[in-house]
Amino acid sequence: MIKDAYTSLAGEPEYDHEASNGLKHVASLTMTKLADGLINPKLVLAFLLNALGASGAFVSALVPLREAGALLPQVFLAHRLDQMRARRWMWVAGSVGQGVAAAAIAIAALTLEGAAAGWAFVGGVALLALSRAAASVSYKDILGRTVGKRRRGSVTGLAGSVASAGVAVFALLLVLGWLDGTAALAIAVALSAVLWFAAAALFSTLKEAPAEPGQGGEALRPWKVLRSDPVFARFVVARGFLTATALAPPYLVLLSGESDSGLGQLGALVIASAAASFLSSYAWGRFSDRSSRRVLIAAGVLGATAMAAAVGLKLAGLAAAIWAMPVALFVLMIAHHGVRQGRSTYLVDLATDDTRAAYAATANTFIGGLLLISGAFGGALSFIGPAAALTGFGAMALVGAGVAFGLKEAEHG
Repeated sequence: MIKDAYTSLAGEPEYDHEASNGLKHVASLTMTKLADGLINPKLVLAFLLNALGASGAFVSALVPLREAGALLPQVFLAHRLDQMRARRWMWVAGSVGQGVAAAAIAIAALTLEGAAAGWAFVGGVALLALSRAAASVSYKDILGRTVGKRRRGSVTGLAGSVASAGVAVFALLLVLGWLDGTAALAIAVALSAVLWFAAAALFSTLKEAPAEPGQGGEALRPWKVLRSDPVFARFVVARGFLTATALAPPYLVLLSGESDSGLGQLGALVIASAAASFLSSYAWGRFSDRSSRRVLIAAGVLGATAMAAAVGLKLAGLAAAIWAMPVALFVLMIAHHGVRQGRSTYLVDLATDDTRAAYAATANTFIGGLLLISGAFGGALSFIGPAAALTGFGAMALVGAGVAFGLKEAEHG
């Protein structure tokens, strides 16, 4: 059925291999998205590292490294990509790198404990992030060169749906107790490595017309871009504070670690995260079309509320209840998807065709740096306890909502 959907464009010179390319995109992307779900640093790796006895400082470092490391190198990798005639090889290299990182983390989980496991996980996540940057910066260009415009959304959408079903099955196995112990999680991480290697092998066979190497363009000057548009600069500041919604989930995992329900609690957290994405993404998208500024404000306030609720449950002695942290995470992840949708829509609507690429690259560069600073902030507070870190991140989210309140309505010109 999928192949038939692509044959309508076969025969056009630039898409002679439309059908086979479409299938390879769907299969490769499905495998990498499923791998992402199995290794999820916010939940799976945080839970696993906590179970291995590593300190909260190591757990708190995972998400900032993963998020910032996937953003900061993109400006430099884009220049390298521009010089390549066969662009698929950067995506292949990125997938192989993620597979190597996942395999190293799995081995560490089976053989190390405490600080040694912490350092091994941090190193593995750093490699995972750098490799993700290579895959991310190259994929849209490759998709545009190998699949027709009318089919690109179907490729990514189908892959996302199939992978989400796989992650849901993984979470259900955890909830039912059919997967138990740190060894089971290590095997899941090892499976993600196998999926990345398989995706790289399949993607390498993609039929791609040679690209004309570019000249690399002018070097990006982020400070100049910020100074040229005060509204954009304010948006970057707001987005920086709102990174709190991305950094907070591991601290909910730490609070839930007091539960006696083991991996069933992790499964409940994974299901809560997936349900939040499924139920809120479309609604946030419609809201963003009317006012992405208001979406950022609402998401910041909602995220702060979720974190305050988690701290309140801790103080009330209910943090270990199997329902408590999944409910808090569900609300937090709804807020996080609102931040993601709002920031994306606001940037696209604010920028012009001539400035959009520069704005996106500048925002990613600064947010990557701010993620590291915010992560260090949370890590410092984690020495007091996860509740203290969540309190600090909740305050950040409220500040971000306040900064967003002062933005102009990008949708109204």
